[in-house]
Amino acid sequence: MPKKPHVETAVPTAAAPAAIVKKLSLEQKARLLSGSSFWTTAEVPGVPPVYLADGPHGVRRLDADVGDIEGAVPATCFPPAVALGSTFDVGLVERVGEAVAEEAKRRGVDVVLGPGINIKRSPLCGRNFEYVAEDPLLAGEIGAALVTGIQRRGVATSLKHFAANNQETERMRVSADMDERTLREIYLRGFQRVVTKARPATLMSSYNRINGTHTGEDRRITTDILRGEWGFGGLVMSDWGAVHDRIAGIRAGLDLEMPAGGESRVTEIVAAVKSGALDLADVDRSATRVVALALAARDAREAATGDAAEALAERGHDPEAWHDAAHHTLAREAASRAIVLLKNDGGLLPLAPQTRLAVIGELARTPRCQGAGSSQIVPTQLDDALAAIEDSGTDVVFAPGYLLDAAADDEAMAADAVGAARDASVVLFFAGLPQSDEAEGRDRRHIEVPAAQLDLLDRVLEVNPRVVVVLSNGSVVRLSGFADRVPAIVEGWLLGQAGGGAMADVLFGRVNPSGRLAETVPLRIEDTPAWTSFPGTGLHVTYGEGIFVGYRWYDARELPVQYPFGHGLSYTTFAYSGLGVSTGSTDGAGLTARVAVTNTGGVAGREVVQCYVSLPGSSVPRAPRALAAFSVVDLAPGETREVELTVARDDLAYWDVRADRWLVEGGAYRVEVGASSRDIRATAEVDVRADAFVAPLTPQSSVGEAMAHPVIGPTVTGMLQGAGLSDDVLIMTRAMPVGRLPYQPGSGVTHKQVRQLLDVANGTGGVVTRAANKVLAATTRLRRHR
Repeated sequence: MPKKPHVETAVPTAAAPAAIVKKLSLEQKARLLSGSSFWTTAEVPGVPPVYLADGPHGVRRLDADVGDIEGAVPATCFPPAVALGSTFDVGLVERVGEAVAEEAKRRGVDVVLGPGINIKRSPLCGRNFEYVAEDPLLAGEIGAALVTGIQRRGVATSLKHFAANNQETERMRVSADMDERTLREIYLRGFQRVVTKARPATLMSSYNRINGTHTGEDRRITTDILRGEWGFGGLVMSDWGAVHDRIAGIRAGLDLEMPAGGESRVTEIVAAVKSGALDLADVDRSATRVVALALAARDAREAATGDAAEALAERGHDPEAWHDAAHHTLAREAASRAIVLLKNDGGLLPLAPQTRLAVIGELARTPRCQGAGSSQIVPTQLDDALAAIEDSGTDVVFAPGYLLDAAADDEAMAADAVGAARDASVVLFFAGLPQSDEAEGRDRRHIEVPAAQLDLLDRVLEVNPRVVVVLSNGSVVRLSGFADRVPAIVEGWLLGQAGGGAMADVLFGRVNPSGRLAETVPLRIEDTPAWTSFPGTGLHVTYGEGIFVGYRWYDARELPVQYPFGHGLSYTTFAYSGLGVSTGSTDGAGLTARVAVTNTGGVAGREVVQCYVSLPGSSVPRAPRALAAFSVVDLAPGETREVELTVARDDLAYWDVRADRWLVEGGAYRVEVGASSRDIRATAEVDVRADAFVAPLTPQSSVGEAMAHPVIGPTVTGMLQGAGLSDDVLIMTRAMPVGRLPYQPGSGVTHKQVRQLLDVANGTGGVVTRAANKVLAATTRLRRHR
């Protein structure tokens, strides 16, 4: 993965924590491995408790052991991950992270439980609003930016949900079953990027199983890969209530169980150590990590300005008392950068001054700023789009048109809306999903906009075709029922507490839209990659689509889509020219693409330049293109700037199941630069050197693999050619395990020669060549004798 400069984290060196653990009794150590309440870790001599709170698009401080959202301390509600992903702006996301950390410190929170970067395998996942993208590189980059920003301000993060937690149905029991390449390239890749790039202080294991094993009990995932391969040095905690077998979890590397496990858990751990079922070293290791986190949190609290406990007591649950104007402004900026202009025929947007508007839809007045569940926070202020539009000095008539969560039309409300639309110059039709349609703990059953809203839209279009549809949803919805009948569509996602003002900024052109889709909008749910297997049966879900998730699936199958990954329009236009691609001179160097981008329109704008890479003729199945880099560039009218996109060599690699490692395949790579996965503006090719690797041969390796081997290949080929086998027989022979070659009539190969060939293939140096020639000579003499 790409290596970046060390990012300061909230975890100290292990020397002091280890010394403290050494002085603790077994019971005290065991107590540290479980929370003391719903939100805090245990306290023992020399080790203070740590306060954890849900996030990361805001701070959800709850004092009660089990608290309802109304009991949370108010905080700035920034745009959730679904919106932040559409910004493609790591610098902006880092700033959001810094603001979240500042608010966490003011509220006495030591660990923000986020970000969530699980891949959007299906638009039906009820928790997609908490996740970034369908692409692991984008998810990893945005996740790393959020971790970097939060931890830069001395607050720890908890990267989640590790791993393959891609649905809510039976989430505590279901097994996500997939092959190793799919696991590595799609579902672990984003986590790998965040861990190696941003070094989160903690990770949160997921509820689900992977290939039959609970993630918190899977030593290969939690220790061998996470710590051994990626170098993670922090703490691994469970999701709340996710522990299935605590002793197995400790052995696997699950350090902290949340929430409180109670005295029975302490007794269980102590008994396991005394009986020999659990090694004391495993307990010490996990206890040391808990202590390290606690000491880092203590140091950060002592360095912070102000008294969090005093502030909590004085301000209580008053949103106005907790309001931070600067953070609200930042939330508005982030929301405006997340808005995606999907369609704008005839330049209907931005709205001209003094346009007579009909604003239709309850969602304009009653916004959904976030999703439901554990990430939900109490905002310090909530802006709605209707008020922001009315404040723009335009003649506005509002009609709610429909009721949220209503299954049927309200005829009186609908009639009023149609009347308002008839007399307007432009209609702003706000549509989207009610909260009941997408929430933690349940998956969606469809991707349809509510029927009452669609029926009303049809009636509005009959009286006024100049309609801008403004969407509010936490995951994609089907647009094919009306996309070709309206001139403009704006994807507004869930935009946080300042989303109303941000939407008005975009609609009136005060902000030129620059959001891009982080997930494909399909024509229908039946086209999506996981349609035939989601959410699984018998507590198993088969990831049969393999690595072909999101745009990889649609592109590989050449399926039409409503709007592709990376798509997003602007109020200006951009031209690309002069693409050049070079490779570095060092062994580990990747690719560098440089392209000139020009603002060819009349207003300033921001382009999101996307770089996709592929290898035509690859020896393994690959997507036609995969995102490898991206960059945002701000341009004045007529301005040209060169954009540099760096692709790390590791990001060219695929997971080789035979080698059980990442490998870069050599060949002529296609580098595509453009404005979306299906709007490619420039293409180049560059030769990439292959990683030096020769797969070991075994008796189960095929004859064809032996023939392709760089050392014994010529020998094996010569042996078979000399045997006089027909073309048909030779084709069948190539597919045969090499260990069965002696049984092939006419091959003239003995068991001893097969063993010698395998020894030669798995050896080294000149001895290999001499030995191979010896086998070939012996075989030739045998044939002549016969």
